[in-house]
Order: sequence, then structure tokens, then C-alpha cells
Amino acid sequence: MKKIVLLLIVSVSFVMAGAQALPPVFGQEYSDKVFHDSRVRSYLTPQRMVWKYDGGGSLLKNSDALLASGHNGQSELTNRPVCSMYSTDKEFSSIVLDFGIEIQGGIQLVTAVEGRHAPVKIRVRFGESVSEAMSNAGEQGATNDHAMRDFILEVPWLGVVETGNSGYRFVRIDLVEPNSELHLKEVNAVFTYRDIPYLGSFRCNDERLNQIWMTGAYTVHLNMQEYIWDGIKRDRLVWLGDLHPEVMTVCTVFGYNDVIPKSLDLARDITPLPGWMNGMFSYSLWWIIIHRDWYRYQGDLDYLKRQQSYLSELLRILFAEVDASGKRIHEGGFLDWPSSPNEQGINAGIHALIVMAFQAGAELCHTLGESQLSTECSAVASRMRQHVPQHNQLKQAASLLALADIMPAQQANEEVIAVNGAKDFSTFYGYYMLQAQAKAGEYQAAMDNISRFWGGMLDMGATTFWEDFNLDWMENAAGIDELVPEGKKDIHADFGAYCYEKLRHSLCHGWASGPTAWLSEHVLGVQVADAGCKTLRIAPHLGNLQWVEGSFPTPFGVVKISHRKNAAGKIISDVKAPKGVKIIK
Repeated sequence: MKKIVLLLIVSVSFVMAGAQALPPVFGQEYSDKVFHDSRVRSYLTPQRMVWKYDGGGSLLKNSDALLASGHNGQSELTNRPVCSMYSTDKEFSSIVLDFGIEIQGGIQLVTAVEGRHAPVKIRVRFGESVSEAMSNAGEQGATNDHAMRDFILEVPWLGVVETGNSGYRFVRIDLVEPNSELHLKEVNAVFTYRDIPYLGSFRCNDERLNQIWMTGAYTVHLNMQEYIWDGIKRDRLVWLGDLHPEVMTVCTVFGYNDVIPKSLDLARDITPLPGWMNGMFSYSLWWIIIHRDWYRYQGDLDYLKRQQSYLSELLRILFAEVDASGKRIHEGGFLDWPSSPNEQGINAGIHALIVMAFQAGAELCHTLGESQLSTECSAVASRMRQHVPQHNQLKQAASLLALADIMPAQQANEEVIAVNGAKDFSTFYGYYMLQAQAKAGEYQAAMDNISRFWGGMLDMGATTFWEDFNLDWMENAAGIDELVPEGKKDIHADFGAYCYEKLRHSLCHGWASGPTAWLSEHVLGVQVADAGCKTLRIAPHLGNLQWVEGSFPTPFGVVKISHRKNAAGKIISDVKAPKGVKIIK
């Protein structure tokens, strides 16, 4: 069911938004006091009724009408069946609806002609899980942070109201006043998103990997609002470190999209130097790395030149963070939340991240014609590589040490990353663990980890990937799409830590999309060899797969790729590239 819904969202063509102009009645005084929205809205009918309280049948009538097809969002003077909700002095009817897949947006309520000629008060609760929809704000980590998900609303008689702006899949609606009644013709999800094509694709003979690739793509798509967010329920902000996996997924699936430069520029403009982006040293490092990768995939030199002044000054500030021998002067920092208790590992990871940022800075400065600064960046990176800090068995740190060429990738994999497979993977840094395993040549092991770790979220009912996940959480746990049976763990409400305790935990976080970019780069085999995708190296690694096919967006158009093993196990490839793209193998 989840796969069908995902494919429908990708394939159905929706009506584009109207022209970005005000009607002529608006005068010139509005010219600098208006901004436009690049998103569209679609309306989704609920897929099922998860739960209801009907007082033994007397408080709720004809609730299946809300699941019927043919909704149009219009109040009508009609006798068609509608859902009727009632309350008494002590009992209040309630329903929980499932829209089948997580979305970003709100709900539309369409009321009918029956009933009293007066507004009716209801309580609306959005939830990324059934548990969250059933929760009270302030209990088990449930909050209204960033987006209102639990509130009281008045609904008009014979009218339409739209409310809400959150990430959710489930919604609970309760009557809140005694002796009231509400007649609902429709309850529709208001899905707000960018109407953009999925130019990249991935299919192979392992359906689980296909679903993981698409779920990662959809997770990032939901976070591509007016700016690119980290989460659609909570963390509706531009976080620079978190942004890197999202950028790689955008390049892999959607190609160029202005949400990326718009978000990068926002972070730059609100962070005057010598300040650190998002208040974190490591996130300014990620800003440099992201610009290198964005330029590598998109090749927009004019845009890169607009970063030159800030980039040059930032790199010179970073020089002061490293002593003459190549050691970092200050300790501490942030990699991701699960690594937080491991201070020694964090110091090793940050050391490697600085090296990666200086290497990216050297490449960018060379492109921008700043040869001296490029040479200085390379020199500092070389000095820092002479020091091999202790990873302290932290998979995040070992992965970065391998990617920064401080530690051999095979050693990092054998000593740390491969230990116990996907155990101790993280949703954010899992991408870099996979990249390090690819560098070590362990492609099948990486695919196994993708299937187990990210597939584990799917097994628990996920339709988007989560802010954090731990395989241990799955033991005796109920899925997010059901009421938790007695004796079972609640995988949403019973786990989580740091900023994402219990129900505050976001179940749609763009930083968790890494497998989408990874599968296209290493299994489909698309590697960018020249800036702007002028040259692509096609190097597939199928592992135990029999075939893989897909597409990859470039500034010149879409490349189509197919790989199949013959009877002897040799990979036979077929690549069709647009003019302007050179293919090497």
C-alpha cells in the first residue's frame, strides 16, 4: 500500500500554481511588500479510519463517508451521506484518520447543511504516528514546537475551513463542547509541496532497496518547502550540516532546484563572520563542503563567484583553528546527536571534517582563481593528515577519518564500521558510513546495512525516514501506524533522546536520505568527474543484484542507465546520455 501511494504522488500531474503576479488593482506600493510561494496544494482523501469513539454507536454516524471517493472541497445543499459526530454532557465522539503517507500541510474540513446554525468547537491533533495523534501536548514529549499540532478550532456551519501547517500522516478530531453536533461532508489533507519531476530514478531486482531509494527521495521532497528544512514537523529550519545529505539527494533525484542556493545564501546572510553557522563550528565547515559538491553537480560558476568573498574570509578564519603542526587548537564540537557521549570520537571526527573542508576549499579556490589561498588550504590539510586521532570505536569518526584520507578505508571499516553491521548506525552520519564502506570496496556490506537499518524503519510503518533510529528499538515494538497493543513497546513514544525525546522525535528528517544518493552513485554507478556533469564516470557495483536501471539528472538533460549480469556474471551496461555529457567507464 505504501509503495502504491508513493508512486502515485510521484507520477500524478497536478495543476501548477498561477502566474507570480498580483492583479492590476494592486498599486506600486505593494511591489516590495509581497513575496510569492513556489509551492502547490493538493487535497488527499483519508485512506482508513484508524480508531473512533462512538459511545456504543450513538455518538458517531456514517463515519465511512469520510473515506469515500469524489470529494471536491465544496459545501453543498445535498442529501448525500455525511459523517455526523455528537456529544453528550459526559461523552464526546472522536475519530482518527490515516492519510496513508506522511505529508507537509494541514487539513480541510467541509461541513454539511444538517445541524445547528452555529460554529462548532473541535480539537485537532496531528500525528506522525498514531500514538502522537492520540497524545496530549506536554505529555510523552508531545509539543507544539515549530508547528501547531494540537489545538482548538471553530468550524462553521455549512462551510469550509482549512487549518494546520505541520508534518503528519494521522489526524484526530474530537468534539470538545457538551451537547454539540458536527456534520462533516469531508476531511481532506492539504498537501503543500513543490510540483517538481523526479528526474532521477533507481530500480533493481531487490524491491526493498527500490522502496528505500524512493522513500529517501520523498523525505527530501517534503522538506523542499520555500527553504529546505531538516524536518517538516520539528526543525523547520535551515541547518547547514544536516543539509549536506539533502543536497546530495536533490542532485540525484531532482537536479538543479533553487531551494538549495536560496537556503545556502540565507545561512550566509544571517551569519556575519567570524560567527559560526547555526552557532556551530562544524556547520560552517559543511557550508564549504556543500558548495564544492553543489558546484561539482551543477557547474554554476556565476553562483560560486557570489560566494567568493565570504568563502575566502571563512577559510582564513579557519586557519586560526589549526596550529603550525596541524593539530586542532580547540576541542569539542557537534557531529550528530548519537555521537554526543563520545568526546574522544567527536574530536577525531571534527579533525577529519576540518581536513575535508580545507580540501573542498582548495578545490573551490582553484576554480575561482585564488591560487595562493588554494595552496594554503591544501597545505593545512596535508599537515593535519599527519595526525591520526583516536576514533574511540565511533563509527561516525572512523567514517570521516577514512573519507578525509587520514585512515585507510579498509582499516576503518574492519576496525569500526563493519562491527555488528548496521548496529550503531545513525540516520545522519549513516550516509558517511556507507561512503566509507564504498571507499573500502565493501559495496554488498553497505547494501546489507541499508536494507537492515533504513529498511527497519519501513518495517515499523515509516513512509519517510526519521530523525534518529536504533535497531534495538524494534524489539517487541508496535509500528507507528497502529494503536500500541498492551505489552508492546511504542517505538515513537518510548524512545529518543537529546532534542528528540519520545513524541518530539521527528519522523521525516531530510538528513536521513543518504541511501538514495548512495545507491545512485555506487550501485547505478553515476560519479561526477567534471564540474556540471560534463563528464560522468559509470562504475556500477551490483554485489548480489542481478540488474539495476535508472536515470540521473544533469544540467544537459537526463542520463538513462541500465546494467545487467549475463550468464557468466559479467555486467552488461547500456548508457544513453544527452549531448554535452561525456561518459567514461
